[in-house]
Amino acid sequence: MRTVLVAGVGMIPFAKPGKSDPYHAMGASAARAALEDAGLSYRAIEQAYVGYVFGDSCSGQRALYGVGLTGVPIVNVNNNCSTGSTALFLARQAVASGAVECALALGFEQMVPGPLTKTYQDRPTPTDEFVAAVDRTVGVDKSAPIAPQYFAAAGRQHMERFGTKPATFAKISVKARRHAANNPFALFREPVTEEEVLASPAVAPPLTRLQCCPPTCGAAAAVVCSEEFARSRGLSGTVRIVAQAMTTDIDGTFDSGDMLRVVGADMAREASARVYRAAGIGPEDVDVVELHDCFTANELIAYEALGLTEPGTAERFVMDGDNTYGGRVVTNPSGGLLSKGHPLGATGLAQCTELVWQLRGTAGARQVEGARIALQHNLGLGGACVVTMYRKER
Repeated sequence: MRTVLVAGVGMIPFAKPGKSDPYHAMGASAARAALEDAGLSYRAIEQAYVGYVFGDSCSGQRALYGVGLTGVPIVNVNNNCSTGSTALFLARQAVASGAVECALALGFEQMVPGPLTKTYQDRPTPTDEFVAAVDRTVGVDKSAPIAPQYFAAAGRQHMERFGTKPATFAKISVKARRHAANNPFALFREPVTEEEVLASPAVAPPLTRLQCCPPTCGAAAAVVCSEEFARSRGLSGTVRIVAQAMTTDIDGTFDSGDMLRVVGADMAREASARVYRAAGIGPEDVDVVELHDCFTANELIAYEALGLTEPGTAERFVMDGDNTYGGRVVTNPSGGLLSKGHPLGATGLAQCTELVWQLRGTAGARQVEGARIALQHNLGLGGACVVTMYRKER
C-alpha cells in the first residue's frame, strides 16, 4: 500500500438549517476550495467519493456537476454520522492501492431543524437493534428523541462505574465554545459558563441542550494523492495519512447491557488500536485530536476508548485541563460538533480539514503549537467508526 498525502482541503462556514445554500451549491463550493488549496483542476481527479445522509441517490453527481463534467467515477456514500470519513477512507484506499493517483472526498448535508427522526415509516430502521438494547438496559422514552437517550444512558453508566459528575460533562461544552470562539467556520462561537450549560433545558439526564450538537448545514472536502503524483505536479507533501481503520459493531454490542459498547466505545477502541499499530505511534505521541463529540458524554467516553487517558480517568483528564491548550493533548480545537456543528455527511471531512490546517500551522488563533501528529475519530451509530492518523512531514 502506497503512502497517501492530503494535497488540499476545503470547507464552508457551517449554518443553521434554512440559512444555508442548497446542498449542491455547498458541495460544489467545498470541492472547489479543496482543489484550489491543492493547486489542481477538477480534471486531475480520477475518482470521487461523495458522502451525505439525507438526500436522493446521485446527489453526489448533482454537487460535482457544478464543478465540472469530466466523466469521473462518482461514488455516493452513506454511513450515518461517519459518512464523511468513510468517503475519505475510500478515497485514501483507492490511492493507497494504486487504483488511482488522485481522488476527491466530499461530504455535505442540508438538514432540517430539530432532532433526527425516522425517515421512512413503512420499514425497519438500521438502528432497531440499538433502540432495543437501550430499552432492555434502561428503558426508552418514546415521547423524546432517541439519539440523546443512547449517549445519556452511556454517560450515566460512566457516572455509576467511576463516580463521574454531571459538572464534568458540562465542562466539555464550556471548552468546546472556548475553542470555537477562534473558528470563523463554527456555528456557535459565544462563550458559555458551566452554570449556563447545567441550567439549559434537560434533554436526557445528565445531558442538557447545551451538551447536544445542533442540526447543521455545511460541506467539506479533501484531495488525496500519491507521493509520486504530488512530486510530478509540485504539490505540497506536508501532511500524510500514516494510518487509517474502519470498524463496525462486534459480538456483545447489543446484549451485554453495556451502554458504552452500544454507543461505539468498542468500535473506537479497536479502530484506534489498529491505527496505533500500523503507524507505530501511540496515543501519548498525539498532539491534536478531532473526535466525535455529538454529545458531551461521547467526548468523555472517547477519551478512554482512544487511549488518550486510562479507563476510569476521563474525569481527571477533564478536571486537569489535559484536553485543551496547555494540557497533554488539545481535543477539538475547532469547537467540535458541539459548537462547530454537525452536518452529518460533512463532519468527517471537516475534522480532516481542521487537522490538516493544524499540521500545516495555518489554524490562526486556535493553532496548536508544534502540532506534528493528529488523530481523527468519526462515529456513526448503525454502525461504523473511522479513525485516521495524520503526520506532518516537513
